[in-house]
Parts: sequence; structure tokens; C-alpha cells
Amino acid sequence: MNAIGAIDIGGTKIAVGMVNEDGRVLSRTEAPSGIAETYSEGLKLIVSMLRQTAHSVGVSFKGIGIGSTGPVDPFAGCFGDVDFLPGWKDKSIVADLMREFDVPAAIENDADAAALAEITWGAGKSKSRLIYVTVGTGIGGGILLEGELYRGVDGAHPEIGHQVIDPSGPSCSCGMRGCWEALAAGPAMARWMAEQPEYSAGDELTAKRVCELAATGDALALRAVERECFYLGLGLANLVNLFAPDAIILSGSVMKSATLFLDDTRKVMRQGCRFVPLEKAELKLASLGEDANLIGAACVWHHRFTRRPNLVCQ
Repeated sequence: MNAIGAIDIGGTKIAVGMVNEDGRVLSRTEAPSGIAETYSEGLKLIVSMLRQTAHSVGVSFKGIGIGSTGPVDPFAGCFGDVDFLPGWKDKSIVADLMREFDVPAAIENDADAAALAEITWGAGKSKSRLIYVTVGTGIGGGILLEGELYRGVDGAHPEIGHQVIDPSGPSCSCGMRGCWEALAAGPAMARWMAEQPEYSAGDELTAKRVCELAATGDALALRAVERECFYLGLGLANLVNLFAPDAIILSGSVMKSATLFLDDTRKVMRQGCRFVPLEKAELKLASLGEDANLIGAACVWHHRFTRRPNLVCQ
């Protein structure tokens, strides 16, 4: 049986698995990202994990797909300046894995990989204009137009989380103020609630805890959720106005409590999308669960090398 070797490189872990032609993860394993202090150690670890996962299910893999957080060059196959991977910058994991296994390999930003997964086997199947948005520690996403990944100049990945929503808002790591990420990511929601004078708990507040409190009817937490819906809706309305997509797929840790947000977020979007067909832009939750990133990594390979209609919407 043939499969695709799938690699997901994230801030906390490296996951590796085998994904079959139907998008099913046959085997997987993972290790903490920090276990490999140098690039050569990381490459050795990934090679070992690929061999292990292939052997465990008795498959050979005909290609390798990689989804990685942080800046990557999808055409050179290299890492950019990834904060938690010192020493990996400009290293070509694609070339090194092709040399090791003698199969074609490809890499994309992990949000682009997840977007490919959702349009191929997930909630965005049959859509041709799709925006994937992940709302968690930060806000990121991937954009597919007519089934093709949207890329900026030099293949750059669009940073949708750094659109400015409120120029008088909180400062952002990008250097601006009031970016979508600074207003609507999980830490922003928790930080706003913790800064309110009526908040008295001493423990460090998280977005997960805010959502738990809101679900019990806590008044301040419900205000934090209301504020989150407002800013989440503004950013999504901007994306609809700019791209007029068939669907927006929402993912990320904050969206695990989506029932708290979706209705009011849609109301905000309706206020700001008068001149585009908002009613045709479905707002849906990602559907591939915990295996989404590995499935996305496999889709990276298929998108680059096979382009079969049943794998990627044309």
C-alpha cells in the first residue's frame, strides 16, 4: 500500500504519520519540538519517525508533505526565521528528506496545509474559494482561490491576523496597534477580562477559562465573549469584503467553544458586508479534528505533485 509521509512541525511538537489516498491517518507519532536542539538532530529525529510510522503499518511512502509553523519558503523548501527553531533558518528540509528517501517532498506554512486539508477532505470540500482561519494563541490562516493557494510576492504567506482593526487598540508583536490578533486571539480575550476592575481572581486567566466561566453565566466572562464576537466578526467581515469566498472555515483552540461565538459573530459580519453576497459565504467549523495537521501535510504533497480533481478542488 502506498501512502504519503506527513510531517507537522509546530511550536510544541513535531508529529509524523502515514496518510493514505483517502486522507486517513494510518499511523502517527510525535515528539516535543524542543527535543532537537540543532537542525541536524531534528532532521535525524524526523527521519527516524518517518521510518517508524511506515514500518508500523507496513506501507511504503511515495512522497513527503510538510506543514510547518513560522515562515517557510515553499519553493526553496527552506525554513525562515522560526523563533522556537534556532539554527533551522535557511536549512532545506525538503532537499535533505528527498536525498534520504529518494521521493519528492514539499513544504508549506501549516495554515496553508490545513486549508488544503479542509478543501480536499473536510468542511470546505467542493468549495473553490475558501479562507481557513485559526483562532488560538494567535490568528492565522490560509487562502485558496479557485483551488489554488494564494501567495504574495516571493511566495510570501499572507498574515491575516495582522490586519489593523482598531489603530488605537493594544500594541501587537508586529509593531502596529490594534491588529486582529491583538484584539481577538485567545490571550487578548483573557487579558481584557483580567484587566477589568471587577475581576478579582488571582490565578492566571486563559481563554479556555473565560469560555468556561461564560458557559456558567458569569457576567464579566459573557462581556468578554461579546467583545470577542465583535472583533472576530470585524476581521471576518473584512475577509469577506476583500475575497468574497464560498466559505470561511474556523479552527483553533478558541473555536472549541464555538457555540459561544458563532451567532453573534455572524450578526457583526452582516452589518459590515452589505455590498458582497455574504449569504453565499458559509461560516463553518473545521471538521478534521486532531489529525487535521497531518492530513494537511499530505495534501501539501498532493497539491504540489498530483493535482488530481478528487484530491484538490479545481
